[in-house]
Amino acid sequence: MRVVIAEDNVLLSSGLELLLTARGFDVAAIAQDAAGFVAAVTEHRPDLTIVDVRLPPSFRDEGIHAALHARRRHPGLPVLVLSQYVERQYAGELISDRRGGVGYLLKDRVSRVSEFVDALRRVAAGGTVMDPEVIAQLLTRNAPDPIAALTPRERQVLALMAEGRDNVTIGARLVITENAVHKHIGNVFAKLGLSPDDSGHRRVLAVLAYLSRR
Repeated sequence: MRVVIAEDNVLLSSGLELLLTARGFDVAAIAQDAAGFVAAVTEHRPDLTIVDVRLPPSFRDEGIHAALHARRRHPGLPVLVLSQYVERQYAGELISDRRGGVGYLLKDRVSRVSEFVDALRRVAAGGTVMDPEVIAQLLTRNAPDPIAALTPRERQVLALMAEGRDNVTIGARLVITENAVHKHIGNVFAKLGLSPDDSGHRRVLAVLAYLSRR
């Protein structure tokens, strides 16, 4: 699996390269700025990209904009964004692309190697991965009525859905049956006005549905 990394911190980029190489990934290129990242994506056509939100020269939002630009040029390009802090606007902007294969994790998640690698593989396969802290902050914004209508248990299920967890895992985490999980998900879809048979990436759109209703 070919990977292109956009990260200006040499220590972190080298660590990512070692970590990924040891687990069978092929790091095709490491870019230190937005322009280099876009060029590397065009040259290598990677199966997955890892992008820091803040890149030179201003260290504000060059990374996320480069990721969005690359996905416009290469529809469906899997992108996992890494950030030091929760950037709610950019998390919503990335996910609202609605083509799957996206993730947003805080950098400290990299130290949880098994979980991090699992997240990479899910994004590469077209799934969506959201950091629990990002989900928590999105859900505590001034949400419109559909989100406010969810019960505490439905919110718990929704958060785990947004992490990309399947029904079996959600049931195990919450110590409830798979049938109960299915029922809660049905309630969430109904309250958010989403089709009950939605699955995959649409499960994640449920937790972010309110963003389009601001």
